[in-house]
Amino acid sequence: MATTPSSLFNDLKQALTTFKQFLDANTATLKPAITALKSVVPQVGTLLTQLIGLMDQLKTEINNLNAGAVGAGLTTATQFVTAAQALLNTAKNLLPNEAATIDQILSVVNVVSSLPSLDAIKAEIVGLIDAIKADLVTLNS
Repeated sequence: MATTPSSLFNDLKQALTTFKQFLDANTATLKPAITALKSVVPQVGTLLTQLIGLMDQLKTEINNLNAGAVGAGLTTATQFVTAAQALLNTAKNLLPNEAATIDQILSVVNVVSSLPSLDAIKAEIVGLIDAIKADLVTLNS
């Protein structure tokens, strides 16, 4: 099954959170080790610089996502999705042989219903990216 946008955002948020927690727990140990390694293996600095660049690119892409582009119709779309969800759940009980198809449609409905919170998720992800970038810059200095 394909990855849905909402699970993609949640997966990204989880990966960033895990990486940030690792950095928080290990920066004091990593900093002197990286400084020593950079004198022997200069590519370590290049790796950190590339990770910092990746964080910038990721932040740009996340900021380019615009849930507001849906505009004023978002409220109506949300009401439509809620009504469709109720209908599909009822139909699933009446049409058990079509449960797989209905589940596929429900997965799309769930993605659409998560759109109003996209800006909040974006803010969390951008905050994590900024914090990770700051840690990486500290490690690379």
